[in-house]
Amino acid sequence: MRQCATNSRRIALRLSALLSLLFALTAPAYAVLPSEMLANPVLEARAEHIGSELRCLVCRNQSIEDSGAELAHDLRLLVRRRILAGDSDAQVIAYIRSRYGDYVLLRPPLEFSTLLLWGGPLVVLLLGAAAIVLFYRSRRGQSAPPPLNPDEQRRLAAALGEARE
Repeated sequence: MRQCATNSRRIALRLSALLSLLFALTAPAYAVLPSEMLANPVLEARAEHIGSELRCLVCRNQSIEDSGAELAHDLRLLVRRRILAGDSDAQVIAYIRSRYGDYVLLRPPLEFSTLLLWGGPLVVLLLGAAAIVLFYRSRRGQSAPPPLNPDEQRRLAAALGEARE
């Protein structure tokens, strides 16, 4: 009886250790390295705000502050250099936008050149809905196939190896 309780405790201890490890691995990873951070907390907060507005061109759905990609690292350093040089937030974003285009912005402006970025998902959704509607409309006009005649039923039974009574 004592052996069973000891084994149960060991299993419970191992499971709790495994769960603790899994929870630790699912903690959010912060991509900004301590060596990148500015000493002035106000300037660092500005840099983080600007970085959260810029898209990582490698990861595409992450800001440069959240991404661990090398290009995001370079962009974070560039943002911090521009802030230290005295640029305003708008000037930093304009500088990076001039080098990488509107796609670097997580929220690109609504302009003619960015209509595809804004309207693309809607167009894909509408095309998918139209395809589904057309598919079901084409199937609605079809009727069920006619039943098998006695000769076809006999051949089917013979092909399936069934004896007809």
